[in-house]
Amino acid sequence: MCSNGPMAADDPELLRAVAVRIAREAADLAVRMREQAVRRVHTKSSGTDVVTAADTAVEELLRCLLAEARPGDAVLGEEGGTEGAADRAAQPGPVCWVLDPIDGTTNYLYGLPWYSVSVAATRSGVGLAGAVAEPASGRMWSAALGGGATLDGHPLRVSGTVRLDMALLGTGFGYRAEQRARQGHLAAALLPRIRDLRRFGSAALDLCAVAAGWLDGYYEHGIHHWDWAAGALIASEAGAVVHPGGPPGPGSLFLAAAPGVAGELVRTLDELGAHRV
Repeated sequence: MCSNGPMAADDPELLRAVAVRIAREAADLAVRMREQAVRRVHTKSSGTDVVTAADTAVEELLRCLLAEARPGDAVLGEEGGTEGAADRAAQPGPVCWVLDPIDGTTNYLYGLPWYSVSVAATRSGVGLAGAVAEPASGRMWSAALGGGATLDGHPLRVSGTVRLDMALLGTGFGYRAEQRARQGHLAAALLPRIRDLRRFGSAALDLCAVAAGWLDGYYEHGIHHWDWAAGALIASEAGAVVHPGGPPGPGSLFLAAAPGVAGELVRTLDELGAHRV
């Protein structure tokens, strides 16, 4: 049962410590639940947009842990967000925690290890701290505003690439068939202009990969606040250019890339009609 505890100061490093601690506990639960969770699955926006019992249970645990550590804060979660929570995340006031209990649920369902637990602390739409836990590997990505980004405590820095034709990019696709078709056409047009393209299935981890220099950039349409809140801060603190600078709207293009290719990538995607996807 949750009990109320003292509220910590709103220092980004203290918030990072909270994010790391609760993301790690939630990741452990996701691993323990997987065998039973994948037997209890339902869908959301389409037949391919799945939710497992673990998505719900992990978010409940995160909310419980936040109620203990930060009882005065607002919470926006993918599975249990309340009416108006998205608006509160962008408004002045208390810290708002943005949660994705399992980012990459389809990978989780199939037994692929590229999924994560994403926890971010924000205020007025600005990321203050974030943690992205990888349950399968045990790795922990984190960042604090102005304090840099790390992987298991080791500092992160984006790649130094300056040529888009030599850039390795990541992307993702939506759940609706008609949108996926348009995204596929865009990817096909982009491929001749870059080194190669990867689609891993977790926006949070794609952004972390940009932070580590494992990808030179990442773009995707229509991702939600919980998908990018922690990962975007980690990428930004590692030196990535995040576009747009503020929260993207529904269906809009979200992008993070190494500074040497970010501008050209934005221009190229626009030229290829990304705004119509």
